[in-house]
Amino acid sequence: MTKRQNEDDIVRVDFGFKRLLAETVEGDLANFCYQCGACVGDCPAATYSEEFNPREIMLKVLYGLEDELLGPDSVIWECTNCYACHERCPQQVKPVEIVISLKNMLAARGDAPDVVNRVIHTFETTGRTVPYSPAIDKQRAKFGLPPMGEVPMDEIQALLEPATEGEAT
Repeated sequence: MTKRQNEDDIVRVDFGFKRLLAETVEGDLANFCYQCGACVGDCPAATYSEEFNPREIMLKVLYGLEDELLGPDSVIWECTNCYACHERCPQQVKPVEIVISLKNMLAARGDAPDVVNRVIHTFETTGRTVPYSPAIDKQRAKFGLPPMGEVPMDEIQALLEPATEGEAT
């Protein structure tokens, strides 16, 4: 005899969200995840966070749980983009690329945390993710590196311009 499931217990796959994610860089690889958990092994975010778990994120991606992935205070911002999950994945799913795509979706909606918005603004105005300081060149000199060069802001601005209809992206 089977127990009848409560309607709230049923997870419905959101194929629209899955298609949207599949259109992003490497987003279509999510369908190859078979939930082995290898991505969690060396993940620094999973080690130091009670909430962050790349396997659980991939499961939510597989189900198309957009609201849980792209809601306010999303756990995806805890990912350090270290690529350990990519290196461990036997299916070459590249979970970090999926997380980056999710972060980009949130940022495009204007739902990035303030600290991320500051980094984005700094990059858009200076071409760097950290504001320049003479201390940077001093530190670089200790390692025998040359001073920081000029950033080609015209090239960066061209890359940041939205693609027009019919233009290759």
